Amino acid sequence: MKNLGIDVGSSSIKVCLYDLEKNNLIASAQSPDHELDMISNQPGWAEQHPDTWWEHIKLAIAKIKANHAAELLEVEAIGISYQMHGLVVVDKNFKPLRPSIIWCDSRAVAIGEAAFSALGSSFCLSHYLNSPGNFTASKLKWVKDNEPELFTKIHLAMLPGDYIALRMTSEPLSTYSGMSEGILWDFSAAGLNHSLLEHYGISPELFPGLQASFSDQGKVKPEIAAELGISPQARITYRAGDQPNNAFSLNVLKPGEVAANAGTSGVIYGIDDKPSYDPQSRVNTFVHVNHQANNPRYGVLACVNGTGILNSWTRKLLGFQAEQSVSYQSMNEAAAKAPAGSGGLLMYPYGNGAERTLGNKNPGASIKNLDFNNHQPAHVLRATQEGIVYALNLGFDVMKGMGMQVNKVRAGHANMFLSPLFRQVFADVTRTSVELYQADGAIGAAIGAGVGTGKVNMTEAFSGIKPISKIEPNTAQSTQYQEFYQQWKAGLEV
Repeated sequence: MKNLGIDVGSSSIKVCLYDLEKNNLIASAQSPDHELDMISNQPGWAEQHPDTWWEHIKLAIAKIKANHAAELLEVEAIGISYQMHGLVVVDKNFKPLRPSIIWCDSRAVAIGEAAFSALGSSFCLSHYLNSPGNFTASKLKWVKDNEPELFTKIHLAMLPGDYIALRMTSEPLSTYSGMSEGILWDFSAAGLNHSLLEHYGISPELFPGLQASFSDQGKVKPEIAAELGISPQARITYRAGDQPNNAFSLNVLKPGEVAANAGTSGVIYGIDDKPSYDPQSRVNTFVHVNHQANNPRYGVLACVNGTGILNSWTRKLLGFQAEQSVSYQSMNEAAAKAPAGSGGLLMYPYGNGAERTLGNKNPGASIKNLDFNNHQPAHVLRATQEGIVYALNLGFDVMKGMGMQVNKVRAGHANMFLSPLFRQVFADVTRTSVELYQADGAIGAAIGAGVGTGKVNMTEAFSGIKPISKIEPNTAQSTQYQEFYQQWKAGLEV
């Protein structure tokens, strides 16, 4: 069975052609070669046009088609992964009315906080498992308040992946998991979040119908199939936000299992079988992709906005803006030469907007205890990696405080987890075993598409996929790192 996986990220679009029967990646491509442009007309704003995503999907598939045209025509199913929490609004002709307000846009923070206060924190947490926060519902309220004429033209409001599927099939649909990520789902009622929508003065008719994440979600239109060079019989059978999909791609489906990644931002995403929440709403609980009424699964997400972006900033700093002169591998090698704890140097990776694990505070990034006589670039590099792990571990602390168990962590062999130092420090600080896999969002979407056809189950889909390495915590160093972590926490100012 040959499937197509599409991953709509905010940095690039990735596509893969995958043979599920052989657990074989046939081909993959991304577009553009540089990072996607972002529209930021005011501080804290972040937008991208949905049609830009579509154009780069076509370009990425064209790259695969150049060498695998025959195999593309054998594609049976398509899976879509997408950047979470974004808002796309379309008119009656399914044309976007404005650029998408994407996940890292913070304009709706005050709107969500006001709703949290007005509806009551106890009510919101017991019904939504989250504060309305800066999520999709609050972004739509911002459009209603600030662009009233445009708001009257909205036929449907949806998530980024919903728009791409709509573009391919003309069938407006979303998923239960997707609605939960937009704080558009009421867990108590197991239905659309009518109380928040009523508070915001938004009609529930603005949202598409709902399907399970793994399901038949429409046949690709003949003209689209012809344009892309895929089978005219291909159907969309899976869609999920990037973090639930990342967890799925790592076979993280059971309570106690955790997916981690550290790209531009960093995420800890753990699975629970009960609808739990943090009273301070420092982490977010969503419907996981394999949730069923008789076998519930929830994904609890902790996010740090500045992980890889801090590492990239450090690279530019040490390379004096000439990034090519300093490779990430050489940075990792240099960092490993500094002692554990970086000689007391502390790095705080909070320079990329409001941080949910800090109660939506934005303290900015900082370096503490810098000693010009003793600290070298290697100390800065190691402190960068250690600081990112400490910040992610705050999420673990919150999850454990909610009663969640953490049995194992799985991560893709990518981004910060390419660093041997980073993954060892991660294992030592979190005191967990870490399994690394050759997985990414596009591969996860392709595997999900296969499951969505009903021809394979989840156990069969992952039967041939094994970890490429496993990292165990070093007992002595882990004990030492608990002291360093407490020192880092003591210096955290929010």
